Amino acid sequence: MDATSSISKVLQWGIIGCGNVTEVKSGPAYQKVVGFELLAVMRRDAEKCADYAQRHGVKKQYNDADALINDPEIDAIYIATPPDSHKYYALKVVAAGKPCCIEKPMAPNYKDSLIIYNAFAEKGIPLFVAYYRRSLPRFEQVKKWIDENQIGTIRHIGWHLSKSTSPEDLSGEYNWRTDAEIAKGGYFDDLASHGMNLFEFILGDIIKVSGFNTNQQGLYTAKDAIVASWIHESGVTGTGSWNFGSATREDNVEIIGSKGKIEFAVFDESPIFLTNEKGKTEHFINHPENVQFYHVQNMRDHLLGNITHPSTGKSALHTSWVLDKILAL
Repeated sequence: MDATSSISKVLQWGIIGCGNVTEVKSGPAYQKVVGFELLAVMRRDAEKCADYAQRHGVKKQYNDADALINDPEIDAIYIATPPDSHKYYALKVVAAGKPCCIEKPMAPNYKDSLIIYNAFAEKGIPLFVAYYRRSLPRFEQVKKWIDENQIGTIRHIGWHLSKSTSPEDLSGEYNWRTDAEIAKGGYFDDLASHGMNLFEFILGDIIKVSGFNTNQQGLYTAKDAIVASWIHESGVTGTGSWNFGSATREDNVEIIGSKGKIEFAVFDESPIFLTNEKGKTEHFINHPENVQFYHVQNMRDHLLGNITHPSTGKSALHTSWVLDKILAL
């Protein structure tokens, strides 16, 4: 099929890796968006794959990714495995000539992300990455306030994210999210990538960035404390701090302008605040039940040629560059 100009009446999707993220956040969206159907899922554990397919009403199930990728009924693939396998599967998908959505981050590092991006770009095959916050109404409202000059000229953005040590961290049980071979930054890779990608959507690309990182707790091989500073192409400065062994959970973003400020959380279900000469305004915008719904819907509209999706391989590639700079990779 010509992936950029034509789309079958119903685009049949397959998912590689039907783990937790696909249970509510993403998987059902591929069934709910008109014009899409989730036809097949793949997981190496045959019993778990069968259970997922039965519970979600998915017609086909595979234990072999190659079989799913090369199934002639499958039009597009969603890769929802841990980041260290993204490149492996993505290159198989592009070889099959099928559009692809990859869970974030695109890969554990910029080098592998670039290989993925170039492979799809060279063939002109659509590539999306699941930085779904770019499609959520809550953050579209933040961008709208900025575009409307509600707080004047933007000067600075700051983000602090922290969480307490989890029982899983203390148990010593294996967790790929804190394995430096898969995610050098640990929870930073998994969580901060969302925020940094969102900030570039709101304020434009970051052109200079640096950071420091360490492991304060010694509970796992990945880093657990990171700080960074950066500059956006517009001249807006930014600072961030992420700590995963703190007493309390905090998720605070503040965008400072010449005439006011905007406050919000990247992850927490909390209001967004606008403060300017008119006073302080509070808005609460609910996320959809399946938080990736609008992201998936926008993929459909992109493939139909109606819009340009806000989270493509190109924007995700730049986020990978930013993360590498912060972690000094």
